[in-house]
Amino acid sequence: MARLPRLTVPGYPHHIIQRGNNRQPIFVGSADYELLLAMLDEYARKNQVAVHGYVLMSNHFHLLATPETAEGIPQMMQAVGRRYVRHFNLRHGRTGTLWEGRYRSTLIQAERHLLACMAYMDLNPVRAGMVAEAAEYPWSSHAHSIGRRSDRLVAPHPLYWALGNTPFAREQAYAELVRAGIGAEQQRALTDSALRGWALGEPDYVADLQRRTERRVSRSQAGRPVKK
Repeated sequence: MARLPRLTVPGYPHHIIQRGNNRQPIFVGSADYELLLAMLDEYARKNQVAVHGYVLMSNHFHLLATPETAEGIPQMMQAVGRRYVRHFNLRHGRTGTLWEGRYRSTLIQAERHLLACMAYMDLNPVRAGMVAEAAEYPWSSHAHSIGRRSDRLVAPHPLYWALGNTPFAREQAYAELVRAGIGAEQQRALTDSALRGWALGEPDYVADLQRRTERRVSRSQAGRPVKK
């Protein structure tokens, strides 16, 4: 069966996962983390992609981002992926591939899943046993979202702004949301949808998406895609 093209629609939030080949580390030291963040910031701006949240783990990373154009995310990820591998291989005296194939991504319904996806990413290091609390991990956007540092890469989504009328109120509300955690079912849904490429949302949302693209957006749909 032919591999489905990635689903990319301007103006909608996308959950993106890029993994290291054979689960090997893609970061060796802090300089590597800092380099990837700098590249993401550069190419997100160049390609008109708003990054709402991120987490860089030892062998993979997640992004939550909204592109202004259909080519924004593919062009950003291609540029970052190629340039980072060149620098990483040169710095660490290695050759060959670093990534486990192409990045995975899908669209998520903002009203139902965006804040949960942010929390899911922030809690990745906690679930992995790397830290006791999300705020202890330095390589995610969590510290920015709770007001502990300013991160120029992060462009807060309107749903984050709606958490409170003041920066302090928003930061406190988001911190509480992360402390409360998300359920195992929603964790699985967020992971599976990104890895498999199926849109995550209610039926009306999925149907609206399908009208905007010829690419099939959910597993349940059969037959030929709907024409635009």
